[in-house]
Amino acid sequence: MIQTKEATLATIAAQARGFATIAVHVVPELASSHLTEAAARLAREFDARLIGIGAEAMETAVVTDPNTGQVVAEWVAASREQVQHRLNAAEDAFRRDAAGVDTEWRAEQAFPNRALVRAGDTADLIVAGPLARGASNYRDANPAEVVMSAGRPVLIVPRDGRHLRGQHVVVAWKQTPESRRAVADALPLLKRAKEVIVQAICDNDDMDAAAAQTEAVAAALKRHGVTARADVRKAHAHDVAAELERVADLNDADLIVAGAYGHARLREWIFGGVTEELLHDPHRFVLLSH
Repeated sequence: MIQTKEATLATIAAQARGFATIAVHVVPELASSHLTEAAARLAREFDARLIGIGAEAMETAVVTDPNTGQVVAEWVAASREQVQHRLNAAEDAFRRDAAGVDTEWRAEQAFPNRALVRAGDTADLIVAGPLARGASNYRDANPAEVVMSAGRPVLIVPRDGRHLRGQHVVVAWKQTPESRRAVADALPLLKRAKEVIVQAICDNDDMDAAAAQTEAVAAALKRHGVTARADVRKAHAHDVAAELERVADLNDADLIVAGAYGHARLREWIFGGVTEELLHDPHRFVLLSH
């Protein structure tokens, strides 16, 4: 079984030599400038093209009086003009914050989630902010929707983060397809790290199996030139996210790599506890794959 997993990892990883194209959603706000700066730094380090995605949808007009057609038409025109004004401002901010990087700008009046998912057609990595409570689907990209739908790794930038050092990295390991995908997707970052910790967190009954799994994954990473070691810690299921953060703190890691776990129900994604916490309020950079 372990040999099969390592072979799968090696096959996927052979295609993950680096990030040639990175995409980031841009809005004309300070928090978005932080995202662009973080994405631009990565683009410089990987000699990659940075695609700025400007996307905002016009909010739907509610019409109750059939005699107000002219008023609605005027409202629609004004709304479109306002959206276009924001997209123009987002482009100006993007070109300023990504100065000196090979860039490309794409703008459309569309829902940001859909635009970022489409960016996955050409981007190796998508950069997004945390899952903001009360955010607008018309203006704000929802990283949860993007990571579950784009088929690309999504790098979540913490609210005060601008520079991913990536010298020390924690890989949250579970014996699942999502974890294997996350490790393969993160290889360009893992290869440049000084130390990668393949971290399993489980209960007493699974400690021995987790130790064997993490050792096998660390060994497979070493064959790709990654300085990796395995570690297993005991914790209750509801404490896993906190324990991951504690391990990262102890090892001065500013990046956690994890599989994203969830399922669709009634047109919404329902997430596992660890995925939910990493999406909402990450204390450091988080790379999620599904």
